[in-house]
Amino acid sequence: MIIHPNFDPIALSIGPLAIRWYALSYIVGFVLFMWLGRRRIKRGNTVFTHEMLDDFLTWGVLGVIIGGRLGYVLFYQPGFYLSHPLEILKVWQGGMAFHGGFLGVLAAMVLFARKHKISFLQVADFVAPLVPLGLASGRLGNFINGELWGRVTDPNAFWAMGFQHARAEDMAIVGQDPSRWLAIWEQWQMLPRHPSQLYQFALEGVALFVIVWLFSQKPRPQGQVAALFLLGYGVFRFIAEFARQPDDYLGLLALSMSMGQWLSLPMIALGLAGFVYCGRHGKQAA
Repeated sequence: MIIHPNFDPIALSIGPLAIRWYALSYIVGFVLFMWLGRRRIKRGNTVFTHEMLDDFLTWGVLGVIIGGRLGYVLFYQPGFYLSHPLEILKVWQGGMAFHGGFLGVLAAMVLFARKHKISFLQVADFVAPLVPLGLASGRLGNFINGELWGRVTDPNAFWAMGFQHARAEDMAIVGQDPSRWLAIWEQWQMLPRHPSQLYQFALEGVALFVIVWLFSQKPRPQGQVAALFLLGYGVFRFIAEFARQPDDYLGLLALSMSMGQWLSLPMIALGLAGFVYCGRHGKQAA
């Protein structure tokens, strides 16, 4: 079993200023967004200009942070944050939800499209291929933080990893099934788990980027690139959730599915329907 390195969450300290790896992962994501966006503009086949890209970054950052945080608060721990509202502001401690961030960016794209008097689908098709590498960076941030670990697995599996931050949950599992886990606990003081952050890095980050980026290289009917992103993310997130530990305050919901899986189902359905519909009836991109 591999032991998670338990990185220091602070990447750099300058006097009283502490820069966290989690914050750096977001900064890297936004830098990659801008770099890829400029490549898309240079290639053509888009209404976006460099000035519009710079403008959208502000809208996108606000959408990601506000939507991601509110999504986490409302979807995952509404009771806690209603009792401790000031905790909502402590974004640096982690606690962001992709599905909330996605809704926040959707709202930003609607407002941006109105401001620049262009089609929402034109904005969505331009933005979609730029997002997955940012997601990949975020999952690396989760891994460095030692958070969002996976479910327990076979200790002899090559992917098995022990997470020191999961020790409380590990002890609970040992207490529930000591005949299976006590010997492993006594040896390692932790249980083997899936490094699900790395699975998500590979699937909804790298693999999704390759698929959507390559698909967007040729002119497509308006909306189809965005629909492919929606479909691909939903499928990859749904798969990864089988290895990811459900949030302890939620557990598994109906049909033994996690909150992440339930939130991914509408994305899969809308993405598939949108991909087919836009392919048949969508306006051909310039």
